[in-house]
Amino acid sequence: MNAAETAVILIEFQNDFCKEGGKLHDLVKGEIARKNTVENAVALTRIARRKGCLVVHCPFVYDPEWASECAVCGIIAGAGDAGAFLAGRWGSEFIEELQPADGEPVLEGKHALSGFTNTDLHEILRKNRVRNVILAGFLSNVCVEATAFSAYDLGYRVRIATEATASASEKIQDYVETEIYPLLGGSITLEEFEDIE
Repeated sequence: MNAAETAVILIEFQNDFCKEGGKLHDLVKGEIARKNTVENAVALTRIARRKGCLVVHCPFVYDPEWASECAVCGIIAGAGDAGAFLAGRWGSEFIEELQPADGEPVLEGKHALSGFTNTDLHEILRKNRVRNVILAGFLSNVCVEATAFSAYDLGYRVRIATEATASASEKIQDYVETEIYPLLGGSITLEEFEDIE
């Protein structure tokens, strides 16, 4: 894996997931604490910036019009019902620890599960000659997994930084780490990421 051809995609490091008072924080706070997700994501981002990898910020913003037009149900409908990830609100803002640096792409239009849907992520990666993607964020079994499948289908080499992800439970986390991620390329540790050139 070559650093110059690698992007780290940070998925939904937003207040509604990561901070007390966030609309969906109670869903993931136990796993965030168990895995040190935020601290590990900060370390991952620091390594990526130092090595010259592309860092892409991938927020979710609930779009009620799109959700209505598409008859959205399930997890996205649940986020809407909870009042989570509303545009212009504190909950949809990036957490203080992972603010985008100057020049880092911030995706717009992600209101589905995959970071590639309704965004220009693929174009950004192609423009920057990215061949490898490392994914981190929330939820491990939903948006991280969906983005990983999309990246895989588009021909990227996929790795998931499992130390910097979280789901709703240890059981779910263990399942995606052992049964799903290996199908898509596997995981990468912070230590392994430090070793890429």
